[in-house]
Amino acid sequence: MTINKALILLFTHGLPILFFMYIATDIFLRNKKKTEHILVSLIALCYLLLFVEEYIRNQVSIEYSARLSTTWFSSFGIIITCIGFHFLMKFTQLARYLPKYMYPYTFYLPVIFVVYSLVTGANLTSAQQFEQIGMWIYPIYNANYYLTMAVAISINILYLIPLFIAKSRSLIKEQRSIYNFLIIGFTISVIWNVIFGYIHFGDALPPYPYIYSGIIWCFFLRLTMKKHDFLNLYDKRYEKLFEMSPNAILLINKRGEIKNSNPSAVKFFDSVELNFEQFYDLLNSDIKESIKNNCNINHYETVLEHNNKRTVLLIYTNYVLLENEMHVFFIIQDITAQKNQQEEIYFLAYHDSLTRLPNRRFFYKILDEELEAAKQNNHIIALYLIDLDKFKLLNDTRGHLVGDEVLQIVAQSLLEVTANFGVAARLGGDEFIMFINHSLSNQNTEQVLQQIQQQFSKLVTKYVNPPISLSIGVSYFPQDSNDKQALINIADTKMYSMKRGHVESTQLYI
Repeated sequence: MTINKALILLFTHGLPILFFMYIATDIFLRNKKKTEHILVSLIALCYLLLFVEEYIRNQVSIEYSARLSTTWFSSFGIIITCIGFHFLMKFTQLARYLPKYMYPYTFYLPVIFVVYSLVTGANLTSAQQFEQIGMWIYPIYNANYYLTMAVAISINILYLIPLFIAKSRSLIKEQRSIYNFLIIGFTISVIWNVIFGYIHFGDALPPYPYIYSGIIWCFFLRLTMKKHDFLNLYDKRYEKLFEMSPNAILLINKRGEIKNSNPSAVKFFDSVELNFEQFYDLLNSDIKESIKNNCNINHYETVLEHNNKRTVLLIYTNYVLLENEMHVFFIIQDITAQKNQQEEIYFLAYHDSLTRLPNRRFFYKILDEELEAAKQNNHIIALYLIDLDKFKLLNDTRGHLVGDEVLQIVAQSLLEVTANFGVAARLGGDEFIMFINHSLSNQNTEQVLQQIQQQFSKLVTKYVNPPISLSIGVSYFPQDSNDKQALINIADTKMYSMKRGHVESTQLYI
């Protein structure tokens, strides 16, 4: 056998063997005494043996194929069918309707054919003619082969009958969803068998490609087993869930006494530096009233303020009768980090990330609202456009980190000036814009401009080489225009007049 053939066999048959070995071991160890677990493990083991047979058959001489197919491949294929029906009847609880003398023996009647074939050497269920194509030994797709496939597929379809019956009788939504999940798995398996059992793909696929439906079969079975959870140790199961939950969980009585708490609850109360009594006192009256009236609380968001720390919580409650006394399950989910992230995302949608000032879109929206209000109230608004002089030279000589710091200084200066009667924003690059409400005269405007320059000069003292200054242009509503864009254009023209040196850079252009 060549290395290439060995590697192909390892991929096509070795990996499925490992998969079924894992499935059989995993499900069996989940509950060694439960019939359903044992049956699924045996199904996986039988599929494993099918792939072992094919692994061997494609390495030995073609003359052994018929014997291996009869004594090994077909035998375990029939056994899989028997165990499959046994499992489904047990799983769906339909087995209880069968007489004791029939269950589970009825499902294993086909094993008689297996024994008969092994004893007599007769072949009742498998192909007897094979051909070599490339590295693979394929069964010849004759009438006997197609008849065998038709019977196998019909049996697979019969698997769906107990599932549909059990689903129709189920009164529990979760259980019906499990049956739906399993029906989907078996349906996919049947479709796979039809496609890869009837169509000969030549040497593009290994022989009997339909047996790979066993991977689908076992995969869905295992998922269903895990979802259904047949473990009987309920106290251990829920104790683990209680201990492992990332949310703080408390069990308290109506007198407010904590009967039990999980590790996450201990960690939470340590983080907020509170005990439960203090925490309960800080909760709003709606929550307390709901608990008093035995009302469930679901997804209730509340903010806890303590020690100058803001904590955002989701609160859930439910009730259980223990020792003839009503107790409350109190579930607390700390969503502070998620809430802060949401708020930051929302903030950055309307603000510049570097300066934390409003961005162009948000500023224009606010400006439109202010201009509309000014029209109705006959107010004057002064619009300022501000640009940094020699900013590119600063970036080139001192680096972009220094440039970013200067932009933050300008933003801080504008925030201080507009704190009570205006809004400032960053348009982009080294350009800023702001407006002042209720501006009454040029004298007031000049005072604002001087304040901007003073604040900026005070904060920018360490950036003297090259010297940084501001160019500012101002327009007025409604004297200069009633239109927003026209006001911006007028202020922009005045600002660039200053930059071109029509006035001294230290002067203000109004």
